[in-house]
Amino acid sequence: MTNALWSGQAHMPSVLGRQITIERGEGSTLTGSDGARYFDATSSLWYANIGHGREEMAEAAAAQIRRLEAYHVFGRFTNDRAVELTERLAALSPITDPKIILGSGGSDADDAALKLARHYWQAVGRPEKRVIVSRENAYHGLHAYGTAVAGLDFNRQGFGESLVPDTARVSRDDPAELERQLLEIGPERIAAFITEPVIGAGGVFPPAPGYFEAVQRLCDEHDILLIVDEVITGFGRTGSMFATERYGLRPDMVTVAKGITSGYAPLGGIFVAPRVWEPYYSRGADSATFRHGVTYSGHPTVAALALTNLDIIEREGLVSRAGELATVLERELAPLTDHPLVTEIRSTGLMVAVQLGEAASAVTVCDRLLDHGMIVRPLSVNALQISPPFISEPHELTALAASIRTVLDGSL
Repeated sequence: MTNALWSGQAHMPSVLGRQITIERGEGSTLTGSDGARYFDATSSLWYANIGHGREEMAEAAAAQIRRLEAYHVFGRFTNDRAVELTERLAALSPITDPKIILGSGGSDADDAALKLARHYWQAVGRPEKRVIVSRENAYHGLHAYGTAVAGLDFNRQGFGESLVPDTARVSRDDPAELERQLLEIGPERIAAFITEPVIGAGGVFPPAPGYFEAVQRLCDEHDILLIVDEVITGFGRTGSMFATERYGLRPDMVTVAKGITSGYAPLGGIFVAPRVWEPYYSRGADSATFRHGVTYSGHPTVAALALTNLDIIEREGLVSRAGELATVLERELAPLTDHPLVTEIRSTGLMVAVQLGEAASAVTVCDRLLDHGMIVRPLSVNALQISPPFISEPHELTALAASIRTVLDGSL
């Protein structure tokens, strides 16, 4: 007998009867319905930064629900927790003096940011700027706009190229090719360039030398809005609070999600620079109105969880700990570079891809790692994704590396 759940990103006949039901989580350990225990080496989908089962988070949610469980932030209405959260985020933001749009997750944040980019140019009288440019291998969620700009072809298949019109993809890592492609598209038509600081789901590709310098220069020269997608990297994943700062970018918008609550509730957001928010705030009766908003934006219980999550990250020094664990993980995985089935290991902070050659299957390796109590995710480029919680212990990373070697040895 199967359940009624239609799983995400799944070829359902391939998973029916093979699903693993997770029932409990504590720290970096998950327990399945059959009692099996697993090291959550991917932080679920990149987000369990403070670990699972935090009592403090449960108490924060319960306390807020008793006082005000939910209320919207449309029109004249706000709620105190949404206001408190946005002030806290503004103080952390890699953008000076931002306004912050709250939403329900990363796909939602990217979708709204791309809509705002096009709306902004309408508001300032340049409607011809409407093309959104993204990178090959990019992932920006799976709402309509995120699907349309995806740099992973399989995520666009079946929906048609015109799901959202006026999108284009450019080189992932070649600065010279990037400039040629932008000029070919026509900079006068381009509304925004959206990029992950480190490409995540597309294979964990750090930026090539000189790439982001070229991106920033071209955006400045041609009046193109720069949107940095920090849905994965934001709040410490690379060992910095935001990777925007790590790479010296000056974005017009930054999108966030995942680490903002460490997954304890769905939340996403956009940090919007003064240049972009000014036409909507500072022109009196002539100010534009951004006709966008989602029901649960500014949800007070979610905001309370985000605030508590940020308290934990700061109190326990988890951003710097992520950097320290990254050093441990890099050291433990380094010997695998000599393994005949491994072609490369790519990493930035606690974002790692173990790239496999044609003789090995990442899907098969990840399945076999489950038998060793390790949850590792296969990426479409035939790589193993590793992105553990910031509260992981060094011995867990040692055990993970040993398990990967054992499975790879058994695959020869």
